[in-house]
Amino acid sequence: MLGDGVTWIMNLTSLLYLLILKVGHEPMPPTIGTNVLGRKVLYLPSFFTYAKYIVQVDGKIGLFRGLSPRLMSNALSTVTRGSMKKVFPPDEIEQVSNKDDMKTSLKKVVKETSYEMMMQCVSRMLAHPLHVISMRCMVQFVGREAKYSGVLSSIGKIFKEEGLLGFFVGLIPHLLGDVVFLWGCNLLAHFINAYLVDDSFSQALAIRSYTKFVMGIAVSMLTYPFLLVGDLMAVNNCGLQAGLPPYSPVFKSWIHCWKYLSVQGQLFRGSSLLFRRVSSGSCFALE
Repeated sequence: MLGDGVTWIMNLTSLLYLLILKVGHEPMPPTIGTNVLGRKVLYLPSFFTYAKYIVQVDGKIGLFRGLSPRLMSNALSTVTRGSMKKVFPPDEIEQVSNKDDMKTSLKKVVKETSYEMMMQCVSRMLAHPLHVISMRCMVQFVGREAKYSGVLSSIGKIFKEEGLLGFFVGLIPHLLGDVVFLWGCNLLAHFINAYLVDDSFSQALAIRSYTKFVMGIAVSMLTYPFLLVGDLMAVNNCGLQAGLPPYSPVFKSWIHCWKYLSVQGQLFRGSSLLFRRVSSGSCFALE
């Protein structure tokens, strides 16, 4: 039950990301507020405000857009990783211990990270078609469309209109983001534990156990643009209003999308759910 609840919350978060954060659709006006310095700034509606808006427009069922393919994607990813562990068991990979010297422990970290990267990349590639379907089902809220409804019918539409490549749009930035995240998180945690945490400190073991978690949060913020670009490419120019002008340019590639967002100063658009300030490139003005 807890897992189902977490998946539901993740789905709601993804819907709101696409609707108001990533796609840039803002059906509600910003409000004037003040920052910590007391200056007037414009704030966009928060996660919870738009959750209420979705319920008002679509009812509670609107919060479940794209849930079925997302559940299937998560299940396929889990099954894939489990199957790979059986085919390529990590028995020979020894865990890093405090007794290892730097050279030995670094080799173990590299070996562990390589193994994690292999599993993550394969599971990502297999589950990505369902992720694309889920994203398109969600983003239909913007144009009030019903082009993508069921999983099977969506598979047929994508194959007919875009061919096999249509199932893998946005895959490359997602894969790059996964790779950068894994290596960045694991290596940073390793070097911090090895060089900055002294064994003589009484809480050294406890600190080391949380280092990777903290680094995961930090690195995920840095790799957010890969996730943003990948999801935008999944819905770009697919026949839905949210992926076409004026909501979005038609991008030639994910690199084109990245450069466009970079110039607009929007590579981190959607990284905040609560305190969302209007960017300098927006047309809103203070009254």
